[in-house]
Amino acid sequence: MLEPTARSGTIPPSLFAFSIFYGGMVCIAGVLGNKQVALGPLAVEAGIFAFLLLVVTSSAVAELHGRDRANRLVQVGFVPLIVSLLLSRIVLAIPASPDMDPARRDAFELVMGSTWRIWVGGIVAYGVSQTLNVTLFSWLKGREGAHLLWLRAGLASILSQIVDTLLFVTIAFLGVFPIRELLLGQMLAKVVLSAVLVPALIYLFVGLGRRLDR
Repeated sequence: MLEPTARSGTIPPSLFAFSIFYGGMVCIAGVLGNKQVALGPLAVEAGIFAFLLLVVTSSAVAELHGRDRANRLVQVGFVPLIVSLLLSRIVLAIPASPDMDPARRDAFELVMGSTWRIWVGGIVAYGVSQTLNVTLFSWLKGREGAHLLWLRAGLASILSQIVDTLLFVTIAFLGVFPIRELLLGQMLAKVVLSAVLVPALIYLFVGLGRRLDR
């Protein structure tokens, strides 16, 4: 992921900064997802905000440094994702201190004690949707050139978020309860948020990246 440039032998500053940011968003997304927020008539799990930032970051890396490095970023993102999940299981398995407030202990166990299906669903959805986002974004750039950055980022985000929702909800909850309404609601919310937030954020991230690399 952090390969030296052939010209200077150093890591591009934007790639270094975006990689650190990306790793943090990978870890926090699952935690934020434990809360559902109301955005007008839409209800969506709050982890979508971190996932949209992952989409924007990987797209910005693809724009600035190419598809290969963006895909490497997504692949290396599995490391903090899986390690954070394993650490949460280890911490849950260690007995809580007798001095810990029982309400705080129970709340922690409720939030962090996800089932194995949610784990698998999150990992699979992350890998497939983020790779799809980079692939679509780069393919559209190959067709449109450097123009219409907002459109390329928005379309790639919308399609990848639809796939993310289909994979995660199906793997995590199929057979547990009817998932049709959950799928439709989550996809609608993610499409709207992708269309509203991603086009503006991609210009911000690409502009920041270019400034860092000067």
